[in-house]
Amino acid sequence: MDTATARDKRVEIAIHNWAPRFVANGVPLADFEEVTAGIERWDGWCAAWSARAAVHEELGRKALAAGCRLSAGEHLTRAALCHHFGKFMFVHDIAQMRAAHEKAVECRRLALPHLRPAGERVAIPYRPQVLAGILRKPAAAARPPVVVMCMGLDSTKEEMDVYENIFLARGMATLAFDGPGQGEAEYDIPIRGDYEVAVTAVVDFIETRGDLDRSRIGLWGVSLGGYYAARAAAFEKRLKACVSLSGPYDWVETFDGRNELSREAFRVRSHSKTMEEAREKAKTLTLAGVAKSITCPIYIVAGELDHLTPPHNAERIAAEASGPKVLSIIKGGNHVVNNRRYMYQTQTADWMATQLGLRKV
Repeated sequence: MDTATARDKRVEIAIHNWAPRFVANGVPLADFEEVTAGIERWDGWCAAWSARAAVHEELGRKALAAGCRLSAGEHLTRAALCHHFGKFMFVHDIAQMRAAHEKAVECRRLALPHLRPAGERVAIPYRPQVLAGILRKPAAAARPPVVVMCMGLDSTKEEMDVYENIFLARGMATLAFDGPGQGEAEYDIPIRGDYEVAVTAVVDFIETRGDLDRSRIGLWGVSLGGYYAARAAAFEKRLKACVSLSGPYDWVETFDGRNELSREAFRVRSHSKTMEEAREKAKTLTLAGVAKSITCPIYIVAGELDHLTPPHNAERIAAEASGPKVLSIIKGGNHVVNNRRYMYQTQTADWMATQLGLRKV
């Protein structure tokens, strides 16, 4: 039987929808091809990626033992990525998903001191709980501006290394965090539509840090995080600028057209017992009546061929936002335009640097 015919539909969905994302975010192409070629059933997805992650983790630990810290940070970051992509949609087996997730957190945490620039794990008060974040600051910068990074439905702070480095190279600090329903928070704190509450907690935290410029805070969000960022920008007026990548305007409309992996991930991470309950919660994730309150500059990106979050979502956000705006719908782009990163990634970083008062580099 042909391998493609024998494959579980869910494996095909994952490969079809997210292959460019894996590679663009740092998974070696050969790893992606080899690992996915060996997976026929969705039940084997997480274990296969964890096995490949173990290869990178061993290399990282050997590099650490040899005193090669930069290499160790790179290997361990790749290990974290592989563990992350093993668990990212694997919500039908929580025990296995959580074990892979804990390894992703462990590997990235072990990598942080050895990155250039180094990273710091931070705990952000979110009473009565805390949210976990990773703070990185550009080398030799005193009180730099900071870009707060909002994750999506299935992304976590351990996936952000490539994005972080582009902002860092331009003089901005980055603070990637796991918010409600995301990463380390997903097990105890459900997804919430009024994500501005979480972003306000992060901005409050930044104001306690003497090593960051509290007067120059930008916000960035990817996929569902593109909605979260736009939503937060409407309410949190301490933000100076916002980037929204493939964010939905009204999640329930997008939700109905999404594949089964995305819908089930939302059900689990919204702590819903049934898909009907999940759909009702999806209705609370909306910019209707809210987008008009976005007054800070906003840069909105969408892919022309994005079937997960079609580009009319970006058009609607741009039409209703009240402040200065840039709308970029990229020809041939897929979801988050992962297949055409060069068409927006450095451009949005340069734009953010300008909004936060930095010189062009």
